Order: sequence, then C-alpha cells, then structure tokens
Amino acid sequence: MWYPWGEEALDRAKAEQKPILVSIGYAACHWCHVMERESFENQRIAEVMNQHFVCIKVDREERPDVDQVYMDAVQAMGVQGGWPLNVFLNPDAKPFYGGTYFPPRNWVQLLTSIGEAYQGEHRAELDESAEQFARVLRASDLEKYSSQGPDLGLSDEEFSLLVNNLGGRFDRDLGGMNRAPKFPMPSIWRFLLRCHALIGNQVVLDQTILTLREMAWGGLYDQIGGGFARYSVDAEWLVPHFEKMLYDNGQLVSLYAEAYQVTGNDLFREVVYDTVAFVQRELTSPEGGFYSSLDADSEGEEGKFYVFTKEELGELLGDEEALFSSYYNCNSLGNWEHGRNILHRRQTDAEFAEEHELAPEVVTQLVRDWKEKIMEARANRVRPGLDDKILAGWNALMLNGLIDAYRAFGEAAFLDLALQNAQFIQEKLRNGVGLWRNYKNGRATIAGFLEDYALVIQAFTQLYEVTFEEQWLGEAEALTEYVLANFFDPQENQFFYTDATGEALIARKKELFDNVIPSSNSVMAHNLHRLGLHLENARYAELASTMLRQVQELAVKEPQHLTNWASLYAALLKPAAEIAIVGPAAETMRHELQQYFLPNAVVAGTTSSSGLPLLQQRAAQNDQTTIYVCFNRACQRPVHTVTEALAQL
Repeated sequence: MWYPWGEEALDRAKAEQKPILVSIGYAACHWCHVMERESFENQRIAEVMNQHFVCIKVDREERPDVDQVYMDAVQAMGVQGGWPLNVFLNPDAKPFYGGTYFPPRNWVQLLTSIGEAYQGEHRAELDESAEQFARVLRASDLEKYSSQGPDLGLSDEEFSLLVNNLGGRFDRDLGGMNRAPKFPMPSIWRFLLRCHALIGNQVVLDQTILTLREMAWGGLYDQIGGGFARYSVDAEWLVPHFEKMLYDNGQLVSLYAEAYQVTGNDLFREVVYDTVAFVQRELTSPEGGFYSSLDADSEGEEGKFYVFTKEELGELLGDEEALFSSYYNCNSLGNWEHGRNILHRRQTDAEFAEEHELAPEVVTQLVRDWKEKIMEARANRVRPGLDDKILAGWNALMLNGLIDAYRAFGEAAFLDLALQNAQFIQEKLRNGVGLWRNYKNGRATIAGFLEDYALVIQAFTQLYEVTFEEQWLGEAEALTEYVLANFFDPQENQFFYTDATGEALIARKKELFDNVIPSSNSVMAHNLHRLGLHLENARYAELASTMLRQVQELAVKEPQHLTNWASLYAALLKPAAEIAIVGPAAETMRHELQQYFLPNAVVAGTTSSSGLPLLQQRAAQNDQTTIYVCFNRACQRPVHTVTEALAQL
C-alpha cells in the first residue's frame, strides 16, 4: 500500500515502529515505470514490502524538498544518485540505506534482509547509522564546499580565469561539454552569450553557436514537431532519452532567442518558433497553464512515437522518400533499434540544395510538406503519456522563454501566450500573498518552494519590462518581500529551499549549485540585483552582491556547476544600464530596443507619468518620447531615438 508523503504515513511508522520505504520518481522516468511494472505491481513482492515497511511514494517534481534531502543522503552513502530513488528510513524519517533501480529478485532479497535486520538485533546499529546521516544532511553546501577565503572583490582577471576553467571542459568538435550523456544545460550557454557581450570573447561565442547548431540538428531535437528531449545518451546528440520536459524547453526557447539576437541565425529562429508551437500544441492546458512533460515511451517502447523505418517512410512519402532520407539521414538498417531511424540533420538547407541541385526555395517547401505528412502519420500513432500536473516554477521558466522570444522576434502571439500563462499563475497558483507549487484536477495542494518563488519573480520582472504594466513589477516586489520574510537565513545570507511556515523535514536545505534548472539561490540573487535597480532598493542590491561573494571562489574553480552565478558575476563586473523611456511612443521604442541583446540592462517606461523610481522626474522633452540611459546613477544626455540610445550603451 502506497501512502503519499505526509503525517498519516509518518505517524503510522512511529506508532508501529516500522521502518519506512520511500520510493521517489517522476512521471516521465523510464526506469521508474520499469520498476513499477516489475516489482511494485507484482503481488508477491508488494506483500513483502507491506509486511516489513510503511511505503511512501513521492513525485520528485511535486516534492523536490523531499527528493533533495534523500538524494543527498544516498549520495552520502556513496551511491550514484538517480531515479527511481529508493531510500530506507527509520520511523523518525532518518535514512540508513538507499539505492536506485533494483531488478525484482535483488529487490525482494534487499527488502527481506533490511526488514528482518531492523526488527531483529541490528536495529540499534541501523538507527545509529541513520543519526549519522541525518547530521551530515544538516550541513549546508556553503559549509561543505565554500572555503570562505578573503573577499578580494570582483575582477576582470578572475572572471577570465573562470571562463578559461569552463572552456577546458568543452567538446570543441561536437558542441556541449566533453562528456556523455549530454544534457543541453541552457545556463552554460546563456552565460557564454553574456560573457561574449561583456568581453567580446569570440571563442566562447563560437562554442555556443556550435553547440546550439548540433543540438538543433541532432536527434535530441524533434525535427518534425519541435521541442527538445531531456538529454542524448551519446556524444553526438543523436540518440535522445525521448522524454520532453517543460523546464528544458522553456529555457531552450530563451537560449535560442537570445542566440538569434546575437547572431541573426535563421536556424535559431526556426527552433524558437517550432518549440513554442510544440508547447502550445501539446503542453498547454485549456486554462492557460503548462503541463510538466511527455513520457519517453509509447506502447511500452521508448521513442516509438518519433522513429521510422525506411519502409514506413516510403509508404508515406512515395518518390520523395530518398530525398527525405538524405535530408534526415535515414537508412535501411536504421540508426537506432529495430531498423528504425532517428531523424537528424548534418548540413544547412543551402548546402543540401547545392548538393542536390535544387533551388533553396524548393528545399524550404519540401521540408514544410514533409513535416506536415510526418505529423499526420504521428497523429495516428499511440501518443506518449502526458504528465498533466502544472508546476509554478516550471511554468515560470516557460513564461520567461516566451518573454525572451517576444523580445527577439516581436511576435504578438508569444506575448499573448505569456500573458495568458501569467494570469493563470495569478488565478490558480497564488496562495494568499504566497505561491502554490502545483495545480492538477482543479486543485493546488502543495505550498511553493524557493524555486517557484524565484522563477515567478524573475518572470514577472521580465513581463513588466516587455509590457510596462506596473502591476507585474509590484507582484515581483511583493513576492520578494515574502521570500525575505519566510526563506532567508541571515547567518549564511542565502535562502532556504522551504518556507518557514511549511512542513519541517529532517534537514532544511539550501540549493546552491546550478543544474539543468539554475539553483533557486542564484535565480534569487539575480532577482535582487534587477529589482534593486528597478526599485532603487539598496538592500536588495547589496544582498545580491553578498550572495555572489559567498560562492565567487567556488564559481571560478568549478564554473560548470555554477554558471547562473557566473552570469551574475558578469552582470556585476560592469555597471548595469538603467534605461527609462518616457512619452507617447514609449511602447514603440521599447519594441525596437528589446530586439537587441542587452543582458546587463533594465528597462522601464511609461506613456504618461509613473511613480516608479526609474521614471520619477523623467519627462518627455519637447513633447518627444525621450530615452534616458544611466549607469550607476550617472545619466547620459537624454535622446529621442533608439539608435542614439544604443550608441550610449
């Protein structure tokens, strides 16, 4: 019998003095489903589980706080982490053993031996082990990893060392980092775009362009329907783990939109438009929220929805199959399992047109027609499973992606979808002055975590900058004040992951390291920096600087794990631009200005008057819309065109 994480299960364990088995997974996790099918749904094995343990099932995406604690515990035991994560706890919820996937026979043996040991003469030994692990878990990451040496301030030389240390890990042939499996890791490449903007380093820009091209050409990217899989199992970006996660796609829309601003590369534009179309088509709820993920499997087979044999392609495309197969690198043996092909590219459309002696516009039309035919064929297949829970932080990542896409392309549909989602967050995911984490079947049930607050604050701040609707900046400020009141640890000047008013676990963790999703503390530090500029709030700005200084030395040494912190380093290394646009054409000028990549600038504006700090005592001069560009409270000459403002920047 599975319990959800909560008082009922924990109280039963204490009352019966039974150990607890916590199994942590998520909807799109392939091996979670395998273990469910092989073991948890096997009546004989389930009886052993129920005999010896109080069994708790946790969705790591709904309860990342529980996942953090017990993932750290398993790693402290010397076990490589992953999901499914199976952890054995004593009745006080303190862990003494854990692992990931177990085949059925091994699982039964483990259950029996642990259950009998705990009820027998080894209980005291296991309880002592649990106490030791609990003590380890209570140590913060700052304690464990930061040397807290002398504060030497920010410097160009140290920043260059950080960039060099990151560059030593590049795969300079195939893009990404020099490891497999390969994850997109958007925060690495977004940092390098900021690095290039700051110091003009062509090497990091070239590596970023290479990576984005290879990902977009690879099997990692759905060549037909748009959207990215979670990672590729190989170094070539060819074979994906086919699950599609909202958090990846939101961040990758931001990345490709920013890369387009820098390069004008049409491939990057195509990726943004097609990925937004995928999210709108397959991950958007009728109420305006975004669902969490699509499973890797359909009909019990990974990737079956997306791959084709040559014979299937021939039936669908007729005489055009050979040309299609050349474009998408398909062959009769297949490049994956069972003679099937993962569609991928190896050249630009212009190169393909030249090789096949076709006009470029003919190739464009062919590809458009091919996509329609393959999409029609896929519509008749069994679809991958949909995880229809809606998470505040992940929705904010997609909201940020839509805002960045709107900045780059000025596409009104992107802003409309963003505003629809922001309104959904306000109506369905606000918990009084705070936030809910989740929403499903018309209900929100879990209080928000720092990740949710930090990402929603970031999105609302950005939404103000592309609409000049002041309510969004007000909401960002109100949520920031809530976070300062309920998450802040003044001893370490960082934020706890959990709300002080929420459920207490055996350890209250702080998220320091950037992963596929940037750490909530690094996002919060960015928020404090940008809101400090918008609101002229010195307390916010100073705290952002303090938070960076605490991880600065670690970021220089291990930048691949702290690239969102590194982006804050880039932002603080030089004064940020404070741009105010005042006058009747403020929205038109904002629209013109925002298509440029300006990572170290905040933009405020109004068509009339405003009480916002950046807009006070600012007027349209000579009845002309006026742009004020300031750095560190020192302003340039007011100008009346975006071209003049860009020159000042």
